[in-house]
Amino acid sequence: MTIYQTSSAEETIELGQAIGAELSFAATICFFGPLAAGKTTFIRGLVEGATQSTATLVHSPTYTYLNIYPGRLPVYHFDLYRLKNEEDFIALGFDEFLQSEGICCVEWAERIPLLLPQGAIQITIDLHTSAVDNRRIAISPWPLKSVSSAGGCQ
Repeated sequence: MTIYQTSSAEETIELGQAIGAELSFAATICFFGPLAAGKTTFIRGLVEGATQSTATLVHSPTYTYLNIYPGRLPVYHFDLYRLKNEEDFIALGFDEFLQSEGICCVEWAERIPLLLPQGAIQITIDLHTSAVDNRRIAISPWPLKSVSSAGGCQ
């Protein structure tokens, strides 16, 4: 497990960009953390790094469940907060995306534990202190190169 600390939304986005830029393969990335922890903020940066495009339109697909961002590697961004169970995920046809050649970012991945592929990357984001923008970001397993070049991240 690798742990990073960020102290602003910009640093969280920069860490996401660094990781997204390193991804050169299909992957499922599972996001865990409370509401407003910064999962979508991190994904905004990841989309920029993975697709090599500006991700100003990245927002959480809370009501549509899925947003697709095309690019160098397409990113499939799921928000499963409102999903009841794995059967609903399958009924919507979303399980096919987990086998795609893109990057699946799954917020609230704990809703579909039996469907997640082995080797999925897990990212847990927690508010680290009483300061609003301080976040602790734990990533495991860590199959990627070091991203220590991400500005402001430790």
